[in-house]
Formats: sequence, structure tokens, C-alpha cells
Amino acid sequence: MCFGRCARCIGFKLLILALLSIVANILLYFPNGETRFASEHHLGKYVECLHGILGGGFLVLIPAAVFIGLHNDNCCGCFGREDCGKSCAMLSSVLAAFVGILGSGYCVIISALGLSHGPYCFTHLQRNWMYPFTESSGGYLFEYNKWSECQEPRNIVEWNVTLFSILLVLGGIEFILCFIQIINGILGGLCGLCCGHEEV
Repeated sequence: MCFGRCARCIGFKLLILALLSIVANILLYFPNGETRFASEHHLGKYVECLHGILGGGFLVLIPAAVFIGLHNDNCCGCFGREDCGKSCAMLSSVLAAFVGILGSGYCVIISALGLSHGPYCFTHLQRNWMYPFTESSGGYLFEYNKWSECQEPRNIVEWNVTLFSILLVLGGIEFILCFIQIINGILGGLCGLCCGHEEV
């Protein structure tokens, strides 16, 4: 399979995943579609980390754009030698893939911490805004009867668990795709694009 076409395919997949991550992170800011909790600063600390917007979003869009444009990039011909230039471009894509690894890794870590820590909510027991599930180390995820402790925002546990889980999965897939491109970029750089002769 052509290394350049593989990179382009990975780029389009990363583009879609990055856009989905941005949307999921934005939704975290507006539980049940309400804006008042964000304006009143009643959001959890992991919601405000921008892990889906910055990490799984913009930092993954960078390598996505590089990979998509890589198929026709010959790195200025590398002193007039097209094969050398394409190898140079493939090797440079490895650096972009590392940026994607950092962004998606950040998204995965913050999502996992957000799931483990639990939501920030107004509880009926303490009559205050707090993190009621911090001590459970994620055990609350399987104790559905305790989710009703959070009164405001309504259904915040379900909202956070769903969106943090989505971001965790999206970040994990992005991480794997960027890792695949590191291998693809190294192989493409060392061996040259196998379809280079076909395109000429």
C-alpha cells in the first residue's frame, strides 16, 4: 500500500475525530444545554481543561492537515530529486504525528481523571457545591443509586460520564492513528513512496 495514501487516509480520519472531540468538549460546558452553570463557574475542574478542544481537537488537527497534504508534497524536490523529496516529507510527518500523540494523550488522561473524579454538583446531603464521588476513585460509575445525590445540574452524572467516555475513546483512537503514522512515516521515509513511480 502506498505510504502517502495511507497517511492521507489517517489524516481524514483524524480530522473527523478532532472535530467530534471539539463538539463533545463544548457540550461538557453546557449540561442539559444550559449556559448558567458555566457563567456561574459551577463546572468541574476537568471540564475546564480544554482537553477535547485543545488536546484532542486543535493539536490533532495539525497532524491531520499535514497527513492530508502529504500525498502530493515532495518537500521542494530535495535538490531536484523527487523520490528523495517525498521521503523527506514522509519523515517530517513523524514530527507532526508526535504533536498528535501529545494532544490525544492529554485528551485521554484528562478524560480518565474526569471519569475517576466525578462531577462537580450541588448535593442534597451537604446542601453545597462539591465533588461527592472523589473518594470512590471511579467506583461511583457502577453505583447508579448514588447518582441521585447530585441535584444540580440535573442528570449531571450521566452527562459527564457519557461525554468523558466519548472523549476517552476518541482520544484513544487518535493516539493509535498517530502512532500508526509514526511507523508509516518512518517506513515511507526510509523506503520512499511505493507509488511514486506510478504517479510519474
